[in-house]
This record gives sequence, C-alpha cells and structure tokens, in this order.
Amino acid sequence: MQYAKFVKPAFDDFILPSKKYADVIIPRGGDNHVAVDLIVQHIRTKLGQHDLCKIYPNVYVIQSTFQIRGMHTLIRDREITKHDFVFYSDRLIRLVVEHGLGHLPFTEKQVITPTGSVYTGVDFCKKLCGVSIVRSGESMENALRACCKGIKIGKILIHRDGDNGKQLIYEKLPKDISERHVLLLDPVLATGNSAGQAIELLIQKGVPESHIIFLNLISAPEGIHCVCKRFPSLKIVTSEIDVALNEEFRVIPGLGEFGDRYFGTDD
Repeated sequence: MQYAKFVKPAFDDFILPSKKYADVIIPRGGDNHVAVDLIVQHIRTKLGQHDLCKIYPNVYVIQSTFQIRGMHTLIRDREITKHDFVFYSDRLIRLVVEHGLGHLPFTEKQVITPTGSVYTGVDFCKKLCGVSIVRSGESMENALRACCKGIKIGKILIHRDGDNGKQLIYEKLPKDISERHVLLLDPVLATGNSAGQAIELLIQKGVPESHIIFLNLISAPEGIHCVCKRFPSLKIVTSEIDVALNEEFRVIPGLGEFGDRYFGTDD
C-alpha cells in the first residue's frame, strides 16, 4: 500500500524524468555484472591516465604494456647499439603511427566475404598526408609508409638558433594539403617551439587545426602545455610523457639527441 501510494508516484515524478540526462543506464542494477565490470574497467583506465590527459582531452598516450616499457628501457639506455636503437625505435614508432591513424575519420563500408556473406566495416580516410619535421621526424616516415601505401609526405625544416630564436628555413608540402588530414611527425616533443611553428605553417596553408594529429615517441609536459594551449583542437599521440625539461631544455629522463642516435651521427 505504501509503495503504491508514495514510492511509485515519487519515482514517476522525480526519478524517471531524470533518466534522459543519464550518461549510462545499467539495466537490472547490481545484478548486471557485465555492465558493472565495463564501468569499473573504464574508471580504472581513467584513473591510470596521465594528469595531462585529464587537462587536455586531445592528448592520447598509447596504453602501456611490459613490451612498450621494455622497448623504452632499451632505447633510453645510453649503452645500446645503434642497430638495436633503430630496431626498437621503429617498433615503437609503428605503434604510435597505428594509434594515430585510429583517430582519423572513417565511413561505413560493406564488402562481400569469400563465403558470400556481407561484412559491415569501415573505409579508411582517403585524404591524408604526413609531414616530418626535419631531421628527426624523417625517422618516422618508414612506419607511416608501411601503414599507408603511397602516402604523400611533406617536410618542414626549422633551424635552431637558441631556444627562442627558431626560424623556418625550408618547407615542401603537398599542393592540396589544405584538403587533407595531416600526421605531423617528430619523435620528441620538448619545448614545443619548433612544433608550434610547424603547426602554424600548416594552418597558414589552409589545414584546419582539428585535421592535424601530432605524433611523438616521448613528450615533455612543457611541450604539451605549449602546443595544447595554443592549438586546442589539435590531437597529440605519444607513447610516453616524461618528467620535465632541464635547464638546457632537454627532456628528462629522455633519450638524448634522437636524430643523431637514429642516423648514427652521434659519434
């Protein structure tokens, strides 16, 4: 009697109307173990995110595994051979590139399988190009070509004259770059000054800020702040966020001069 007279009418008047504002509704409540487990996993993932990913929703760090940590351990070791440094760097770069491609837009597509069945999948983004920041960014080109057959890749060279005196000295970009999504390549995001100048050039060429995905192996918090505050619609994909920059603007713990180590000019 009390349920019919008080509880049910109160539910209908106050609880049920709020249902449309809910982000997640779990049928059967606590008895729905599958749904509860999904929410628990989602919360654990959020709690495990780097703090910067909570500040900047367009910053993505690929999910760490023992394999990824192991490869980072190897390429950060100053005693590693050049051959091994290149080998494990290439593996990590490939993971970053694949993750970055996952943030491109797609369209639904149906195909007929060899069994005569219909498979509903997606079609890759067709208007795409890469742009490497010379010279370290060139180390990421092979991974991009391996993932995207025949992709056009442009280049931007920014000469360093002190940390605050950077100037563009060379650029070669696809003529129709304004119509494309752009994967900007640079393995190390340090201060963000060079990256900012490269991004500004792409925007001047007509590329929408939201069409740029910046791919890095490692990123410094200072560089992420610099880029994301200036270009909030751009996406950053990295494999690890390091601790900080030192007084010489080097990423710490970092991995040294990536271009010299990768191309063998650090002797």
